[in-house]
Amino acid sequence: MNLDHAFLCGNHALDFAATLRARRSVRFETFVSPDRLDAWYLESGIVDAVSASQEADVEQAIAVREAVYELVTARIAQDAYGSEALAVVNDMARKPPVAPQLTVSGRWTDATPEEALATVARHAVELLGGPDVPLLKECGNPECTRVYIDRSRGMRRQWCGMEPCGNKLKAAAYRARKKQVQVAPAG
Repeated sequence: MNLDHAFLCGNHALDFAATLRARRSVRFETFVSPDRLDAWYLESGIVDAVSASQEADVEQAIAVREAVYELVTARIAQDAYGSEALAVVNDMARKPPVAPQLTVSGRWTDATPEEALATVARHAVELLGGPDVPLLKECGNPECTRVYIDRSRGMRRQWCGMEPCGNKLKAAAYRARKKQVQVAPAG
């Protein structure tokens, strides 16, 4: 399978929230069609198979995604949760999640889009109500709005990942330092 989605955040709910990228600039929507939503569910590993999503499933997924993002950013800022976002996530988390089955060839999870989304919502509830809350960080790239779990030694991680953000910022900082040295007057 050719992976189109990035899973850098350390939690399915955070990766789901990151499917709307660059929220502060030119927003990039990942869920442009039902098949893109289904691809995310499959690539994330939440399911092995999912019945085909419809436009209504995409709308519901986007509503849950935005509620998750709102709750996560409120938690990082130590702000109160918005009641509407709480209701959206909790209502979805109450629905039946995916149910893995044991087959002769191993574990298999076949689900509906709603079961997959309920599983994502449950991941958000567990994350925001669990021990990883102090490890939540937003990417240091001003253009990126991914939130990730920083499990690095000393919690020194600055970016969601080196490929999408770290390398770009390190290269830009290097170029800025080099330019500054070239501009500095001689002794």
